[in-house]
Amino acid sequence: QVQLVESGGGLVQAGGSLRLSCAASGLTFSTYIMGWFRQAAGKEREFVAVNIWSGGSTYYADSVKGRFTISRDNAKNTLYLQMNSLKPEDTAVYYCAAARLQIDFTTPDAYDYWGQGTQVTVSS
Repeated sequence: QVQLVESGGGLVQAGGSLRLSCAASGLTFSTYIMGWFRQAAGKEREFVAVNIWSGGSTYYADSVKGRFTISRDNAKNTLYLQMNSLKPEDTAVYYCAAARLQIDFTTPDAYDYWGQGTQVTVSS
């Protein structure tokens, strides 16, 4: 069965950095669109970044553009999210997700598989 397992979350001060990882198994990783979403307490899940398998194109939410970098290592079946210059408003549970089809990748409904999430807390 497909499994996506996130790691790397934690508590960090504003201005700091974290690197999230998402280890995938049970799917042909290189053929999937891989995305990161986040959900803050009391809010809806929101798009953060996506890596399109075809050509490796990447897209970011405006709120993280220039601070976060998404990347993938197909040989290791792993997705990454490097987060720099973190702000308290980045505090959320971060999820990785996998999609087979290149449709509206900014919406959660486009994704077929989800990880369990990892908590990121940024203190001011």
